[in-house]
Amino acid sequence: MAREDLYDDPVFFQRYSQMDRSREGLAGAGEWEALEPLLPDLRGKRMLDLGCGYGWHCVWAAEHGASAVTGVDLSERMLAVAREKSAAFPQIVYLRSAIEDVSFPPESFDLVFSSLALHYLSSFQAFLALVRSCLRPGGDLVFSVEHPVFTAAGPQEWIYGLDGTPLPFPVDRYFDEGQRTARFLDAPVVKYHRTLTTYLDGLLTGGFRLLRVVEPQPPQRLLDRPGMRDELRRPMMLLVAARLETGAAERRTR
Repeated sequence: MAREDLYDDPVFFQRYSQMDRSREGLAGAGEWEALEPLLPDLRGKRMLDLGCGYGWHCVWAAEHGASAVTGVDLSERMLAVAREKSAAFPQIVYLRSAIEDVSFPPESFDLVFSSLALHYLSSFQAFLALVRSCLRPGGDLVFSVEHPVFTAAGPQEWIYGLDGTPLPFPVDRYFDEGQRTARFLDAPVVKYHRTLTTYLDGLLTGGFRLLRVVEPQPPQRLLDRPGMRDELRRPMMLLVAARLETGAAERRTR
């Protein structure tokens, strides 16, 4: 049975299209100024973007010299926008597929990138196995994911006091990894909570060397936007850069 994507629901997609990061691209993404420095020099490199959405990062990679960029997303509506934005870059190709179902020949890419998609996957270990299977030894893995503090309780919503002020953000069931149902754009969305240990130790024991770990804060230029100052009260995202160790090739068959 074919997988379905919430982003192909016309009402949900319309709401998503009105978000700052949808209308403004990377300039409207609060984490971008912290994420961009984690990316390697892409001149002449091959990049895979898993969960590429509108293709903003694919276009950025092509503009910065990538020789080949492959974007993967399950949403046909997302990919339609991405193809339109990427029309001037023949080195970009898009595939419609769930991340869990995609496969590539060994050493197909120099960089595997993923932006805010991994919390939709049920298994981080399976994701790492996919990366090892197609990333060249010495290649880079860079991803952003919703922070475990943000995903732990489930609803991902502030609790408000009687005066409408947000109370301390709820963190509960932190060590109870697994499925959560959050509210996003007024719709129930299934996500998966994992601990910081699962992310970081999973990389360290999975054949990768950690390069950078960042808990980004909103940039000063965005703080006047509604709700943005509240984002200084708890981490919402986790940014990670890692490198596949040259001796990790044997892990590809595990």
